[in-house]
Amino acid sequence: MNDHTFKMYNISSSDAVKLENNFSYHQPKQEELQQHRYEEIRRNAKEFAELLYQFCPPSMELSLAITKLEESVFWANASIARNE
Repeated sequence: MNDHTFKMYNISSSDAVKLENNFSYHQPKQEELQQHRYEEIRRNAKEFAELLYQFCPPSMELSLAITKLEESVFWANASIARNE
C-alpha cells in the first residue's frame, strides 16, 4: 500500500453553508405556487423538446440537446427549491 501525501484545503464557512443547502432536502414552500412553476417549466421544456425532435434529424447532437434541456429543467427547479 502506497502512502501518498497530497495537499488538503479548508472549506470556507460560506462554502460550508452552500454545501449544506445544496445537499439537503428542500420541502416545497407555498406548495401550490412552487408546484405550479415546476409544472410550467416541465411543460414548456417538453414542448421545446418536441420541437427539437420535429426539426432535428436523429443524431448524437439531438440527444445532447435533449440531455441539456433535461439538465436545464433540473437546475431551474433546483433554483426554486434551494433559494426560496
